[in-house]
Amino acid sequence: MKNELILILDFGGQYNQLIARRVRECNVYSEVVPYHLSLEEIKQKAPKGIIFTGGPASVYGEDSPRCDKRIFDLGIPILGICYGMQLMTYTLGGKVARANKREYGTIDVSIDNSSLLLQGFKDTNAFLMSHTDYVETVPEGFRNIGSTPSCPNAAMENPEKKLYGIQFHPEVNNSVNGIQVIKNFLFNICNCKGDWLIRSFAQESIQKLKEKIGDKKALCALSGGVDSSVAAVLLSKAIGKNLTCIFVDHGLLRKNEGDEVEEIFRNQFDINLIRVNAKDRFLEKLAGVSDPETKRKIIGEEFIRVFEEEAQKMGTVDFLVQGTIYPDVIESGLGKSSVIKSHHNVGGLPDYVDFKEIVEPLRDLFKDEVRKTGLELGIPENLVYRQPFPGPGLAIRIIGDITDDKLTILKDADSIFREEIAKAGLHKSINQYFAVLTNLKSVGVMGDERTYDYTIALRAVETTDFMTGVWSKIPYEILEKVSSRIVNEVNHVNRVVYDITSKPPATIEWE
Repeated sequence: MKNELILILDFGGQYNQLIARRVRECNVYSEVVPYHLSLEEIKQKAPKGIIFTGGPASVYGEDSPRCDKRIFDLGIPILGICYGMQLMTYTLGGKVARANKREYGTIDVSIDNSSLLLQGFKDTNAFLMSHTDYVETVPEGFRNIGSTPSCPNAAMENPEKKLYGIQFHPEVNNSVNGIQVIKNFLFNICNCKGDWLIRSFAQESIQKLKEKIGDKKALCALSGGVDSSVAAVLLSKAIGKNLTCIFVDHGLLRKNEGDEVEEIFRNQFDINLIRVNAKDRFLEKLAGVSDPETKRKIIGEEFIRVFEEEAQKMGTVDFLVQGTIYPDVIESGLGKSSVIKSHHNVGGLPDYVDFKEIVEPLRDLFKDEVRKTGLELGIPENLVYRQPFPGPGLAIRIIGDITDDKLTILKDADSIFREEIAKAGLHKSINQYFAVLTNLKSVGVMGDERTYDYTIALRAVETTDFMTGVWSKIPYEILEKVSSRIVNEVNHVNRVVYDITSKPPATIEWE
């Protein structure tokens, strides 16, 4: 599956995962590693090429992250992006300085399209810039291949040594046809074949899991989200009834979601499933709690306790299955994830569950790759493409304290919103949409009577990477229908508002 490898050296840039995803979109396998990875480990991995990410530091700072300078003598093609270009410059004897004018946003870059890196572009192309420092003088042996009025060295190359640097970010959508820069690096410079295909992942993984686990027992924490679902089905196809899934239903799922999860996994896939209906227990712990971080912590800890109690009834388990995916591995310091990702990303592994080893079958995949694998496995499309849902569930879509009555209000309102979006055919073009129960009450009139009831906020966002996003311009007639249905069909709601704030400055979720 991993015939070719591009290493992404992470210097703390916000787009490090996006770079890795862009490389994989070109059918070349990529891996994000810490910037201080040893030279021996890099040689052992035998990458076809290396990409240095951006980062917030200044290369001339005392504590700035730096890699082993001998990496430039390995003969492996290297592309430095933003901070990566500055580090290459600084290490190889060029000069990096503080810019008089900071560049941020989409900027027209004059480029030399005779360079292998910039082939196929016009003389000027719009790329995203985001930097305070800049390359004042390129190192000896390099030549300039790009500039802006404020940044005389926006791109550079040393083709003999296959070293390239760009001050802009080709990996983001703001850069016009930026993916072509990455393709040029992969295929013109690194001579990659591009033969890595995600569809081979499922078959190879099932075979490896069969060999690893054999006839031993495995336990999986199933949330019904796409990550834990795909992990569970992979294991089920590999070891059958030797897998047991524990589904902790904390009562904070969307309307009818718990029953849907049980139906799919118990009946369609014939998986050993233990469903724990723990809503009352969670609501008791959450009673009177309004702070969102406290809610998260309570839910995470209580999930672990319920999971432990059920797992202990099974006795010794050989393998604990986690739905950890690649972004979790990266964000946890590129080591083994120490959380139960399928639920909350809080808390830790169960301390008192007797298991011998952790299995993370999806730890090399990004979310979109997990979804593709889910479809390959025959998981229904409505589950594979289910709306992103926070681990603490509706608890952080209810502003203020949580009660059973509030849960009912929100579940009903959210269900209407999702139903109307689907009817309008917008469910695939809007990346995330949901309802929020605010803690705001206001005066209304219903049936000639005064009311004093809750306000529901609707949120819909379009994004490619969830790092940034713009509010969705849903047609007024659809919003009108959603609003009308909610105030007429959901008790104790007399006002509906639509959130038209993008990210940033807002986050996608309200809490």
